[in-house]
Amino acid sequence: MSEVGEQVRDGRLVGGRYRLLERIGSGGMGTVWRAFDELVDREVAVKQPRLPGDPEDEAFQRAAHRLYREARAAARVDHPSAVAIHDVVIENELPWIVMELVRGESLHERLGRGPLAPADAARIGRAVLGALCAAHAVGIVHRDVKPANVLLGPHDRVVLTDFGIAHIQGEESLTASGEFVGSLEFIAPERMSGTGAGPASDLWSLGVLLYAAVEGASPFRRTTVESTLGAILAGDPPEPTRAGPLGPLILRMLEREPEVRPGAEEVGAVLDAVAEGKGVPEPPIALQDAVPDVEPVGAATANEAVPQAELEPAPAPAPAPAPGPEPKSRRPRRALLVTLGVLLLAGLLFGTFVESVLDKDSWTAHRREGMGAVLSLPSQYRLLRTQTASGSRTVTYGTGALRVRLTAWDKASGTPLAEARSWAEATSDPHYTRTSFRGNKDAILADTTYEQSGVPTRAMALIIRTADHRMYQLRVDMPKGTADEKKGTALFKGARARLTLTEK
Repeated sequence: MSEVGEQVRDGRLVGGRYRLLERIGSGGMGTVWRAFDELVDREVAVKQPRLPGDPEDEAFQRAAHRLYREARAAARVDHPSAVAIHDVVIENELPWIVMELVRGESLHERLGRGPLAPADAARIGRAVLGALCAAHAVGIVHRDVKPANVLLGPHDRVVLTDFGIAHIQGEESLTASGEFVGSLEFIAPERMSGTGAGPASDLWSLGVLLYAAVEGASPFRRTTVESTLGAILAGDPPEPTRAGPLGPLILRMLEREPEVRPGAEEVGAVLDAVAEGKGVPEPPIALQDAVPDVEPVGAATANEAVPQAELEPAPAPAPAPAPGPEPKSRRPRRALLVTLGVLLLAGLLFGTFVESVLDKDSWTAHRREGMGAVLSLPSQYRLLRTQTASGSRTVTYGTGALRVRLTAWDKASGTPLAEARSWAEATSDPHYTRTSFRGNKDAILADTTYEQSGVPTRAMALIIRTADHRMYQLRVDMPKGTADEKKGTALFKGARARLTLTEK
């Protein structure tokens, strides 16, 4: 097989006119060649599809039809920053797509040399936004906005390519047949939870792209599919430190709820201002900005009385070792193998469980004396133990293989980050993310793996320090690499959303 950049002698003639010259790129959906159009004497790019199976198979034919739709969809997008489609030729029962040849490098390749200045990132983002708006105007959602699909050509030209997984609104879903397409760390949370994709999903992906452009890496990249899913669905991105005036816009674009994200017009206005070095316009005042925080459905507030039937009697404190992970495992790390089938299964399983586990009628509020918090959990979770130590209390609930712990400190002796490191750094692959909780800006999300009795176990935790110097840790432990991990990740998200801090 030819390597990328390798010249091809006596190149194959495709469609009777396109002579393949050099392999210039390769991905899961096929290979892109530099070719020469012998009819009009110009160089072009030709995408050769790569499909498994036999051409007689139904799955093969369905994929081939999808590729044909790719070309038809991309040809409808009319914008200088959208790659131009010249032709589609059928070769060996597959559509080969002929498009303009953009000389230069991808944004992914450019970021390999270091992050961009905010003004440069804004200029690139504005061009990508223009191509997306043109696609949205004709009913197309790109669904794979990422640095590898943004080409940087001569004369500062920016081109968005690969509408190969574009979903044409009004036609059948491309995932209905069991195909899940896209690059995981750039996929919007609503797609992960199975609620579909729309223009707001592309803007979320553009927000991740902008974050990666100024910070050097995606805020959601993790070492496993499961932990990346958890970061997208339950984590908050860390505050960007190099984004300058782009920072507030990027964080708003990464809101998990699509309706909360800024629209294309507002995004464009900010990108224009940053690219030109002008003052950033103030965001419009939204309803949620004009009223106090509202507790999520199913959570008990500080002024609500929890029904007596839902309060457990406080048993006498029993001495027990403080909770903590086992020493770091030295087992070899598994290679990260991301296939379309794995992504679909993980996304669908996670989305299905989220829908059931977040049913407000199935959650019970638990208030323990002296904790200063109300912890809500699915009704099947039972109190397993209580622990007291100097200045702290811990309650543990569980069902099956899942454990939920809430620890409250009367007075914080350090920061949430220091507390996270105290138990997570002895484990494998610890990750920390700054976040906020109910107006408390000093909070950390931690995600790590350890071994418990020889079983790989994942722990997700939210650690909060309040304005009056109390500290709380909500933690969920779950077996790694099992169906219970999907349940545990959804459980953490639901418990976090419902956790209420009260006066002691």
